[in-house]
Amino acid sequence: MAMTTTIPIYSVKAGATEQVSPVVKSDAEWKAILSPEQFDVARKKGTELAFTGKYHDWKKKGIYVCVCCKTDLFLSETKFDSGTGWPSFFSPVSPLNVKEHADRSFGMVRTEVLCTRCGAHLGHVFDDGPPPTGKRYCMNSASLEFREPYT
Repeated sequence: MAMTTTIPIYSVKAGATEQVSPVVKSDAEWKAILSPEQFDVARKKGTELAFTGKYHDWKKKGIYVCVCCKTDLFLSETKFDSGTGWPSFFSPVSPLNVKEHADRSFGMVRTEVLCTRCGAHLGHVFDDGPPPTGKRYCMNSASLEFREPYT
């Protein structure tokens, strides 16, 4: 009998941490549900050009979820204009929903941000953000999907 592994993820709608199954798909399965840009960024660690992403200047109130698995990632209340051309947030919905990984690509040392549930590449986090956290989660619009607030 196969053992099912679950992970804790915070759900904004439920207002609580829930145990969910990780989302694992082949590249072919991801390509079938994502646009070419979304696949390149979220699954192959690409990036979109500054000031070109749908959400860099987005002002609506709501929740940004993972484009791949729909896990809640960021609230609009934590979004700020960093001037970088990418949507920036000072905090994720919960530290459970994102994981950080050392990224030494392109001759730089950065901290990559991934979706905990499906491993999608979201962007990078830097220590030059505003209070209260001092963090700047610099995300790719192609890795995000916007949802209206849960009611």
